[in-house]
Amino acid sequence: MRALRPATIGTMPAEFPPVEAPRLALRVLMMPRDTNHQGTIFGGIILAHIDQAGYIEARHHGLHRWVTASIDRVDFKAPVNVGEVVEFQTRTIRLGRSSVTVQVVVDAERVDGNWARVTEAQLTMVSVDAQGKSIPFREHGQSEHAEKPA
Repeated sequence: MRALRPATIGTMPAEFPPVEAPRLALRVLMMPRDTNHQGTIFGGIILAHIDQAGYIEARHHGLHRWVTASIDRVDFKAPVNVGEVVEFQTRTIRLGRSSVTVQVVVDAERVDGNWARVTEAQLTMVSVDAQGKSIPFREHGQSEHAEKPA
């Protein structure tokens, strides 16, 4: 019987309470080219995918340019191996006037079919114009936290 993936999205800092259901942003097969000198997937590969997943989540709030302002936290919990399928799930946990804070959780489907939580991260994405200057993507006074979907 296949083991189920972790049911919760994790526990990030309390000042950013989880308020939105996670959504799948990326699903990637880990290849030999992604390994480090120890034979596991290089952390920088996971970070690059986290950055892409953050962009995909931010884009739900506006179809314009988004840049990564900061990666506020990354917790590597377990190694990832070649041949594993890695899923990056995201949710918005804070909305600013020109920024969104995104939580990213990374689960790996092991070659035996079991799932493991391998990484959790939190990053801030900022909406920008063509010159790279931050721009508001919502009106001042709207709720700071994302609303629960109906």
